[in-house]
Amino acid sequence: MRNKTTKIVLFILSFLVLYSCSLVKRVPDGKYLLEKNEITVNGKEKNDDDLKAQMYQLPNTDILGYHLRLHMYNLAKPNADSSYLDWLDRKPGRHEFLTGLLSEKQVRRLGNSFLVSGLSNFYKKTGEPPVLVDVNRIKKSSARLYAYHYKKGYFRVKTDYSIDTLPDKRAVVNYKIDTDKPYIVDSITPYIETPVLDSLYKTTTKEAVIKRGKQYDEADFTAERERITASFRDHGAYYFQQNNISYVLDTVNTGYKANVDLNIENETVRRGDSTFTRPFKLYKISRVNIFTKNPSSDSQAIDSTTYKDFHVYSTGELNYRPKAITDAIFIAPGSTYADFRRVLTSRYLSNLKVFNYPTIQYVEDTTDVTRSSLITNIYLNPRKKFHFFVTADFNHSNIQDFGIQGSMGLSIRNIFRGAEILELSTRGNIGSSRDLNIQDRTFFNILEYGADVKLNIPRIWFPFRTESIIPKRMIPSTIVSFGIASQKNIGLDKENFTGILSYNWTPRRNKTAKLDLFNIQYIRNVNAGAYFNVYKSSYRALNNIARSYPDLPLGYFDESGNLPVNSVFPFVDDVLNNRTGVDISETDYNNVRRLEERRVRLTENNLIFASNFTYTTSTRENINDNGFFIFKTKVESAGNVLSLLSGLLNENDGVPTGEKTIFDVKYAQYIKGELDFIKHFDLRRGKVLAMRAFFGLAVPYGNASSIPFTRSYFGGGSNDNRGWQSYRLGPGRSGGLNDFNEANLKMSYSAELRFNMFGKLNGALFADVGNIWNVFDDEDDKDLTFNGLKSFEDLALGTGVGFRYDFNFFVIRLDVGFKTYNPGLPEGTRWFREYNFANSVLNVGINYPF
Repeated sequence: MRNKTTKIVLFILSFLVLYSCSLVKRVPDGKYLLEKNEITVNGKEKNDDDLKAQMYQLPNTDILGYHLRLHMYNLAKPNADSSYLDWLDRKPGRHEFLTGLLSEKQVRRLGNSFLVSGLSNFYKKTGEPPVLVDVNRIKKSSARLYAYHYKKGYFRVKTDYSIDTLPDKRAVVNYKIDTDKPYIVDSITPYIETPVLDSLYKTTTKEAVIKRGKQYDEADFTAERERITASFRDHGAYYFQQNNISYVLDTVNTGYKANVDLNIENETVRRGDSTFTRPFKLYKISRVNIFTKNPSSDSQAIDSTTYKDFHVYSTGELNYRPKAITDAIFIAPGSTYADFRRVLTSRYLSNLKVFNYPTIQYVEDTTDVTRSSLITNIYLNPRKKFHFFVTADFNHSNIQDFGIQGSMGLSIRNIFRGAEILELSTRGNIGSSRDLNIQDRTFFNILEYGADVKLNIPRIWFPFRTESIIPKRMIPSTIVSFGIASQKNIGLDKENFTGILSYNWTPRRNKTAKLDLFNIQYIRNVNAGAYFNVYKSSYRALNNIARSYPDLPLGYFDESGNLPVNSVFPFVDDVLNNRTGVDISETDYNNVRRLEERRVRLTENNLIFASNFTYTTSTRENINDNGFFIFKTKVESAGNVLSLLSGLLNENDGVPTGEKTIFDVKYAQYIKGELDFIKHFDLRRGKVLAMRAFFGLAVPYGNASSIPFTRSYFGGGSNDNRGWQSYRLGPGRSGGLNDFNEANLKMSYSAELRFNMFGKLNGALFADVGNIWNVFDDEDDKDLTFNGLKSFEDLALGTGVGFRYDFNFFVIRLDVGFKTYNPGLPEGTRWFREYNFANSVLNVGINYPF
C-alpha cells in the first residue's frame, strides 16, 4: 500500500513539473510569464472584478486553472515554413525527389500548406501567446488604480508596485494601494443663471444623486448631470445639453470634506461669426406634421388630411386611417417639448412593424413672435405590404429517426388600414420511423401538418375603453390567432385546434405583461385504439401481470404466452370486473386499475378553455449584457367559463360533478401557477455563471381529477435536467416507468459555468437538479407523489459538460449529461451508479438553455 501511495505522489509531482515547464516553453530568456496580479488595499488583499478591470496586463486565460489556449500556442512551431526548408535539405536527394514529382514552385508552396504549417498556424491563431511581464504596462496599471480610487473620493491615495520573480521564468506583480480617508460631500450650492431652470431644479432636489454626507464618487456627478439634463429637456429646454453643467470642487483645508458648486450658465448662441448668451427658453410644440407615402401608388400627388390637430401628408393616396398613425404619436400640438415623448413615439412607431425606423425632427416656428415654439416633422417610410417567408430544417427525435420540417407563410401589413398585420402560415413535417407498429413501411412514413392565422392589432381590441387602465404609453397590442394541426403515425394521431385572444403591453421599461383572455384548445385522439402500441411500458406491465397467473384462461394469450395487443382491453375489463376466474391479488388489481385510469386519461379528447396572465421583468440592457436577471410569473385558470355554460346544457342534466361535458367532450378544470427565475453573473474575460430556478404547480378541481397531458410537466431534455432524456425522469422515485412520464408539480434548479475555449467555440460545466411529482390529483402511489420534506430526497442530479459554437445569430449547443444522483434507483445505489458514458445523454439544442 505504501509503495502504491508513493507511486501516485511521484506521478502527480511529475505531472505538475511537466505542466509548469510547458507553460514557459515560449518565454524568452530574461523574460517572465505573468503568473498573477496581487492587489493589496490598505494591507488587505482584494480580488474585486472592478480592480482587475484596471489592469493593462492580465495572466493568460484559463479554464478551471488549466491554460488551454496558452498550451495550444506552445504546441505551434515558431517557424513552420523554415523547419520545412531545413527538412528538405536535411537528407540528400529529398529535394530533388520532390521536384521530380512537382515543380520547384509547388515544392516551395508545400511549406505554406495545411499539411506542413496549417496546424501550427491554427494553434497560433486560436491559442494565446504567453503574457510577459511588461514594466511599462505595470506602470499604466498602477496609474489606473490611482485614478480609480481618486474618482471614488480618495484624493490622497498612493499606489506602488513590486515584481516577485518565481522559478521557471514566472513572476507575480504586487500592487499596493493606500487610500487614506475618503472625502465626503459637505455642501451643494447651485448657481443657475436662467430663472426658469432654477425653478425647475428646485422642484427636483429630492431626486438628486449627489447628497450631503455621501462619499464623493465621480459616477454620482455624471449621473446627476444626466438627471438634470433629462429633467430640463423633458420640461421644454430643447437646446439644453449636458455640457451646460459644470462642477467646482473645494477641498482645501476642509478636513476631508468636499464643497460642491453646481454651475449652469445661460445658453450660448452662435450667429454667423459672433456668439452671445441668453437665458434658456422652454419650448412648446405648435404643429406636428407627419409625412408618409403609399408604396403601391404611382402618383406623386400629395394627399393630406388633418386629424385632431395632426397634419398628415402622403405621397400618393393616404393608405392609413389617420387615427392609426396619430395613436402612435405622443408629441401633441400645444404640449411642452419633452425628450421622453420623442422616445415613446419612436418606440411605438417601430413596434407597429409597418414602418422602418422613424425620423423625428424639430425646427423653430418662425411665425411665433416669442421664438419659443417648435414644429415637429415625423417621417415614416412604410415597409413592404407583403412579406413571404419559407423555412426548412432537418431534425431527429425519439419519435422519428430522420425528419424534414418546413413552413411557409405570408405577412400582410396594414391589411385593414389600421396598421394591423395578418399572418397566414402553414407548416409540415415528414419523417422516417422504424417503429414496427407502423404498418406503412415506406421511408417517410410519419406526417405532421398544420396551419395558422394570426392577426396583430396595435391597440387593445375590447368593447370598452381601456386606456385608463392600460394607457397607450405602455404600447398595447392584441393578438387573435387560430390554428389547426394533424398527425399521422405519430402517437395517437392527434388533431389539435387552438384559438387565442391575447393582450400584450409594457408597463415599464424591461417589464412586459401578457393576458390571454381566451386560450382555447381542443385535442382529438384519432387513433386511440393504438394506445398499447404507443405506450409500450403500459403493455409490458399488464403483460407481466397476466403472465404471473398461470391459471388464467389460455384465450387471453397467443402462442408465445403473451397478451396480444388486441386482448389487452378485454383482460383489463375482466380484471376490474372480477371476470377472469382467477383470484387477482390486491396489488395487481390496483396496478391494473391505475394503468387503465392512465389509458383513459391519455386517450380521451381534451377541451381546455383557459385564461392566463404572465408578467416578466428583466434587468438586461442589451444582448452583450452578461450580468442580469429575468423573473417571470404566470397564473392560469381553466374550465370556469365552461362550468357555468355546462349547467345550461341538457346533456349535463343529472350528471354528477367530475363528468360534465360540452358537446360530448369532458372539459378540463384546474388552476396553475409558475415561477421562473434566471440570473447571470458576469465573471469577466468570457466567463459567465448562469442559474435558473423553476417552480410550477397545477391543481385539478371541479370537473377534473387530473391535468391534461398537454398542460402537465415533464422532466429531462436539453433545456431541463440534461442527465435524462425528455419525459424519462420521475415522477418522484418511480424511476420513469412509463413511456412519457408527466405530473402536475415540478421543481428544478440549474447552474452552468460558461467560458470561452478559443475563437467562437465555448464550453460549459453544468449541474441540473429537479424532479416532477403528483400532488392534489387522483394519484396515490407514494413513489410518485410529493409527501413533504421527505420528497426532497427524490431530487435528481445531472451533471456534465457542454460545447457551444457561436454563429453570431444563433448558437449550436452540444451537452453531455450524466446521471449523478438517480432517485429511481434503490437507496444506497443512487450516487454515481450510472455515472458513465453508457448511461449518459447527448443533448443537441439551438441557443442557450436559459
